[in-house]
Amino acid sequence: MSSVSLVRAQSYQIDALQHQIETLLAPLGGIQRFVQPGDRVLLKPNLLTGSRPTKACTTRPEMVYVVAELVKAAGGQPFLGDSPAFGSARGVAKANGLLVWAERAALPIVELHGKRYATDSSAFNHLLLSKEAMEADVLINLPKVKSHVQLTLTLGVKNLFGCVPGKMKAWWHMEAGKDRQQFAQMLVQTAQILAPELTIIDGIVGHEGNGPSGGEPRQLGLLGASDNVFALDRALLEVLQVKPQQVPTVAAAQQLGLNLALSDIDFPLLRPPALQIDDWQLPTQLVPIDFGLPRVLKSTFRHFYIRFIQEPLAAYASR
Repeated sequence: MSSVSLVRAQSYQIDALQHQIETLLAPLGGIQRFVQPGDRVLLKPNLLTGSRPTKACTTRPEMVYVVAELVKAAGGQPFLGDSPAFGSARGVAKANGLLVWAERAALPIVELHGKRYATDSSAFNHLLLSKEAMEADVLINLPKVKSHVQLTLTLGVKNLFGCVPGKMKAWWHMEAGKDRQQFAQMLVQTAQILAPELTIIDGIVGHEGNGPSGGEPRQLGLLGASDNVFALDRALLEVLQVKPQQVPTVAAAQQLGLNLALSDIDFPLLRPPALQIDDWQLPTQLVPIDFGLPRVLKSTFRHFYIRFIQEPLAAYASR
C-alpha cells in the first residue's frame, strides 16, 4: 500500500517550514529513508519561467532550501536541476529569488541539457531524458500545485517533464499534435522511467485559473509527500475536488493501473477531506497541447538566444 502524507502549512518562514516538512516526512521514514551518506541527490523544482515571479508559478525558494539542508544533514550531496520552458535554470532561479537561497545552501544549479538517455519504451522509443537526472542516485521531485490550460492540472507527474532536456519538450508537444491523451501517456512514461524516490509538493500557495503561468496565486495551506508520485497526484485531486477523468495524466496513469484507488492509499496524517476546498479555479478553457512548427521554431530560437547571448552578456556586464 502506498502512503501519502499530508499536513497543513501556512508559512514559508524557514523554521516553520522545516518543522512542517520534517513532520510531513516522519511517517514515510524521514529523509534518511531516501538519502544515504554520499548520495548525489537531484532536487527537481518547478522552474517554469522567470517572467511572473510574484504569481506563484514556480516552487518557492524556501522549499528548495529546506529540502537541500535536510539532504545535507542526511549526508547527501544535493544539486538543483531543471530545463525550464523559457530560459535557463540559473536565469529562472535568479528571477524568482531562488539563486540567493541556492548560494546560501551551497546548492549547485545544473542545466539538464547534458548527454541524453533514450528510453526503452516501445511507444516512445525516441524520448530522450537528461543524463544528469538518470544518473543521480536519488531524485527528489518538488512540484507546485497549479492549474494548467493544456492538462487541467500540473502536479507531480507533469513536473518531471523538466527532465526532458532542452527544447525537445517543445518538439514533443508538436509531435503529440492535438492528441492530449498521447501526450499524457508520454508524461506518465517519463515519470515511470525517472521513478522519483520522493515527491514533496508545494501547496502552501498554489496557482489557479489559467496556469501554468497565466493564473493567480491561491492560498491552499498544505504540503504533501509520497514515494509514489501517482498516488500523491491522485490524493491532491481529492483536495481540489477535481475528477480524475478531467486530468489527462491521472486518467492515463489509471489506465495503466498506476493511480491507486483512494481506499488503497494509506494517509498516516491528514486525509484529503480535511484539506478540501470548494472553489479551486480550473482553466476557463483548455487549449491544444501542440505548439505547431512556427511556435516550436520561435521557442527554440528564444531559448538559445536567452541561454547563449542574453544571459552571458548580462553576466559579463555585472562583472
